Amino acid sequence: MSLLDYLIVILPVFFVLGMAIYVRRYIRSVADFLSAGRIAGRYVVNIGEIANALSILGIAAYIEVTYRTGYAWNFWGNITAPLGIFLGLTGYCGYRFRETKAMSLGQFLEMRYGSRAFRMFAAFLRSIAEMLTNMIMPAIAARYFIYFLDLPQAFTLFGKVEIPTFWVLVIICMTLAISIICMGGTLALIVTDALQGVILYPLQVVFIIFILVKFSWSDQIIPVMLDRQPGQSFLNPYDVANVRDFNLFAIATGVVGGLLHAASWIGHGVSSAARSPHEAKMGGLLGAWRNAIGVVFGLAIATMIITYLNHKDFAPQAREVRIDICSHIVRDKMKPYTPNMQKKIMDRVTALPPQIHIIGVDEPLGENKDIDTVYMNVVHEALLEGDTLTPEAEQERIAKLTEGMTEEEAQKAIDEDKFERDRKGNAKFQEFFTLFHQLKFATTMRHLLPMGLMGFFCLLLVLSMISTDDTRIYSATLTLTQDVVMPIIHGINKKPLSPKNHVWTIRIVAIGIGVFFCFGSAFMSQLDYINLYSTIICSMWQGGCGPVMVFGLYSRFGTVWGAWVSLVTGMVLAIATTLCNRHWASAVYPYMLKHNMVESVGNALEKISKPLNPYVVWTMNPVKCPINATEFYAIIMLITLVLYIVVSYATKKEDFNLERMLHRGKYNLDGENKDTEKLTWISVWRKLIGITPEYTRGDKFIAWFVFFQSLVYNFFICFIGVIIWNAIKPWPKEWWGHFYFINSLVIPGIMAVITTFWFGIGGYRDLMQMFRDLKTRKVNHLDNGEVEGNVSLADKEELEAVEKTAETPAKPEEKK
Repeated sequence: MSLLDYLIVILPVFFVLGMAIYVRRYIRSVADFLSAGRIAGRYVVNIGEIANALSILGIAAYIEVTYRTGYAWNFWGNITAPLGIFLGLTGYCGYRFRETKAMSLGQFLEMRYGSRAFRMFAAFLRSIAEMLTNMIMPAIAARYFIYFLDLPQAFTLFGKVEIPTFWVLVIICMTLAISIICMGGTLALIVTDALQGVILYPLQVVFIIFILVKFSWSDQIIPVMLDRQPGQSFLNPYDVANVRDFNLFAIATGVVGGLLHAASWIGHGVSSAARSPHEAKMGGLLGAWRNAIGVVFGLAIATMIITYLNHKDFAPQAREVRIDICSHIVRDKMKPYTPNMQKKIMDRVTALPPQIHIIGVDEPLGENKDIDTVYMNVVHEALLEGDTLTPEAEQERIAKLTEGMTEEEAQKAIDEDKFERDRKGNAKFQEFFTLFHQLKFATTMRHLLPMGLMGFFCLLLVLSMISTDDTRIYSATLTLTQDVVMPIIHGINKKPLSPKNHVWTIRIVAIGIGVFFCFGSAFMSQLDYINLYSTIICSMWQGGCGPVMVFGLYSRFGTVWGAWVSLVTGMVLAIATTLCNRHWASAVYPYMLKHNMVESVGNALEKISKPLNPYVVWTMNPVKCPINATEFYAIIMLITLVLYIVVSYATKKEDFNLERMLHRGKYNLDGENKDTEKLTWISVWRKLIGITPEYTRGDKFIAWFVFFQSLVYNFFICFIGVIIWNAIKPWPKEWWGHFYFINSLVIPGIMAVITTFWFGIGGYRDLMQMFRDLKTRKVNHLDNGEVEGNVSLADKEELEAVEKTAETPAKPEEKK
């Protein structure tokens, strides 16, 4: 990058860090550090989520999926639109969680299930799952910067010590994130994320415009998208039956998971920082526009990469990109092999000519046969051949291996040697395959962007990295501190820590988690697509927590025994499936091969999955587990849901006091204007949309606009209407390209431009109001996350007084 590019990156980053230092003066209590004093307005919450939603991890995951599925899979994803509208308009789970006033997941669980042991176990499990899932973020970010900036894999310090660039970047990533957390906790995160969101929003618009100007939609993008094998279309949603991993089964699982896990990751600072439950709800509702720009940006980037790497107009440049990726991976991940082996791989890769694919003449591309496949096959063959350079060298190695053996012993030694070489080669290729597809994005952007835009794109990567890293680390920190460490300390000291020591405990835990992320990034190999990796690791928590959280907020029948059984079962099943998936190529498949089980197990899997073909196809594979993460997740989710309901009803003694936990009715101590309107024929429609007495005229306009834009336009017109039209008269394939251009890029792009100014003004106003409120708010040092007798310590005295008043009969003169 040029000096101009570096200045574009450095100046905004220093401004964001300066604001994190500035907010320290407003931290006067634990509640300020944990929940920003619960005084954040809707726009601050919403804009902060813009930064959280945009991450290097998220962009990479989205591009991985779109590179495999194109636009067609996204069309069927619209079936979830009513679910998203329901969640946003009604404030599903989020509204009730804010009503509990819990500052962490565990505080809510102890209030609901009355068990401190369960609180600690659940919080620890969620923290571990969250940390294992997110600790690949610094690794992915570090590699993105190495590939995007074309940095060396290592550099020499003082001419003597060789230091890996990867480690330096990981430490920088973690230092930036942890510094913001230690400055001001949730308050610092909300302020810095809001500022980053204001910068990131227009940056995304700039790059969308650049891509649409750089590539011809009609002459380059649509032809590439149309050039797919039957059943794997990138444009026609009626021709996607043969797409594996990301298909209609994954969408159906997502719908069920969206309902069951709407509260599974709730409880970090932002979710409890809103001024009121209504403000939290409105912040989520504005997310309908916030999310639009993220989807458009992801689609535009993925479209650009697909076109750049597959269209004949860019064949020489695409070859350089692929060689560049292979070179970095070989230098980074092939160190266990000798220089001769690394040289052999790169010699074969660089010998490949530009792959000029003529659309309409050559066979269409597909999942298992595209331009990338040529490079994949060359590398895989070299890895299976092993660490030798010539046939003569291989013969010499075999001769030494079998020296002094009988013919039978020699053959057995040769077979075992081949078995071990195949096992090692398949395992290393699985890692190579993952990194190759993951890092196309960074390498392609380096080859494509001019000066100036390089700096802006690097700034986008840096800000999205900071905003996501600090939020994910802080989420695990808050859960682990509030729900594991603090109960242990309280049990030892028999009293809560002072506010100052409480805050310092949070900071120390955050630093510890940052160190864990550093080492995890170095030693944890991600061997699958990011979405599938996240799904299977998160299943440790998500496998059984869904019923615990949702029924905990909405039901009176759920018991602590049902919660224990659901959570433990989900954890055990998830760990088993994770180990199976992770060690498939290196241990599971070789074990079955050694014991002649491959054919029998493969036949059994094919028969079990046959009723769900072609969306679920379990075919034996030496490199990848036949059952993907989404399918494992669906199985675990179904089992734990049934167990929670059955065990809870079997162990229920009395109904839980839900009104007290939600501060409703006589327990509404703050006098908040909550929804107490009774259902009538007139009010039922407003309730379906989520409108309650708390809504102002402007709130009602936003709610109705979201309803019509999301449900009426997007779902009924652009989804149901298109389905009906195609049922009567199917569209030509080219029509789908124009449809996606207008509906997925142009219209959301216009909305993004409008909301850039709208959210920017609203965010500035809410941020200034938040600083004014921080100066005048009353501090309650009991508001620190402690629970006694199913009640928050901060509310205990007042709630007990309310119940005592309700239970004491009124005297005759009082009645009169």
